[in-house]
Amino acid sequence: MSDHTAEVMEALRKAPEFKAVATVDKITRLGGLTNLVHRVDMDNRSVIVRIPGEGTEAYIDRAVEIHNAKAAARAGVSPEVIYAEAETGLMISEAVPNIETMTPDLFSTRKGSPARAGRALAKLHKSREAFEFRFELFAMIDDYLKILATKDVALPEGYHDVVAAAAPVKDVLAAANAPLAPCHCDPLCENFLDDGTLMWIVDWEYSGMNDPLWDLGDLSVEAGMDNAQDNEMMTAYFDREPTAAESGRMVIYKAMCDLLWTLWGLIQFADDNPAEDFWAYATGRFERCKTLMEDPAFQQHLDAVRRG
Repeated sequence: MSDHTAEVMEALRKAPEFKAVATVDKITRLGGLTNLVHRVDMDNRSVIVRIPGEGTEAYIDRAVEIHNAKAAARAGVSPEVIYAEAETGLMISEAVPNIETMTPDLFSTRKGSPARAGRALAKLHKSREAFEFRFELFAMIDDYLKILATKDVALPEGYHDVVAAAAPVKDVLAAANAPLAPCHCDPLCENFLDDGTLMWIVDWEYSGMNDPLWDLGDLSVEAGMDNAQDNEMMTAYFDREPTAAESGRMVIYKAMCDLLWTLWGLIQFADDNPAEDFWAYATGRFERCKTLMEDPAFQQHLDAVRRG
């Protein structure tokens, strides 16, 4: 059993159908950078109990998350939500059987996994589900900077210079005027569950309507995909070879996601989140962003998007 057994059992019993559960077979702690996440096995049923991390209410709208998680389930890419509380952020959902929780290494070693992820994202983006919240990259950067201004933490040297250098990127993306779609927006490898045939997607805390190629660019970064993996994912996503403009947007979002998640990491660092070394996380992402934006090929991708 987990060290959080009592807390998990209390949370489980808040769901009406589990109110009378006295004992369970097993409680297993799962991954999670900001939340307490456990798998609870009971007789012939397994569920996931997610208890939100302290302080997450400052930057996550739980009512939006619940709405979007239920929409993703209707789209057929995410497990059913059994019970959720907008006030507390508690969420209980069905567990997907016989899956591997993905990691960067597994995206390299599980044959066909980039393609399965691409097809899962295409299914979500084409579902016509309407997510609440508009994921606006540069507005979120401003919001995170405001949060950090209230905390005792310094930005990596040169961060504001890189934000300024990203201004032309903002203009190019705005001019491209990509149709919005329901997007995950935080596609960590661990948010993808692979059964070898289908890829399932979980954790909708940051989800919203967005340019769908954000999800592919961000996943490429998180999984450390090489060019061959990028091509496998993109070809499966489009069911054809991507155009230069489509590939360009995906690469641009690789840099932009690192720019945004640098700030998210600094918030976790300032909040003393013990899940990992968030200072190293933030500064590592920032350096990767700078390297990509300073590569001459980055301008070529901007030009391709500009041409359309």
